[in-house]
Amino acid sequence: MTIFSALRQSIYGWMMILRGEAGWAEHFRLTLPGAATALVLFYLFAFLAVVLGSLNYGVPTPGGLVATLALQSLFLLALVIGTFGTRYAVRDRGPVLSVLVPGLYALVFYVVLGALLSLTVAFLLPLLWLGLVYMLFRLGRMAGGWTIGVSAAFALLTVLLLAGTPIALYIMPAPVPAA
Repeated sequence: MTIFSALRQSIYGWMMILRGEAGWAEHFRLTLPGAATALVLFYLFAFLAVVLGSLNYGVPTPGGLVATLALQSLFLLALVIGTFGTRYAVRDRGPVLSVLVPGLYALVFYVVLGALLSLTVAFLLPLLWLGLVYMLFRLGRMAGGWTIGVSAAFALLTVLLLAGTPIALYIMPAPVPAA
């Protein structure tokens, strides 16, 4: 399976997840090589998003590019924390890759759509977050087999981490005003 056929298959798999259809797992490689493929696609599209977003002021230096891609990696960290935090809370012993691999592809879609929306109609980005909440909710229901409440908590936790962590890191180095 080539990298772009994996992307195409993930789109089919995600359409099945969102519709609640059985057989969605056949469209993902739920193995470590499948996760590596999803990571390559994530970083490829994150790189393209950085280049596309910086066309107005020039492509960043190699150090700036690495820093920006490290910031994009926080999205992956949010998914991992959300997944393992939820699994720990409900004592889930199922395969973790059945949640992580489709979740990685959801983040690929998020990066692509986020880059396009931020360049065109940036005020719609909160709608993209709501869409990601729904995608992660459906992922929790289908891949995790979790209840409605657990799936909703997983989706909200992950998106709050995803949206809040870069903001917190941006604010953190700011000087504290004197009392």
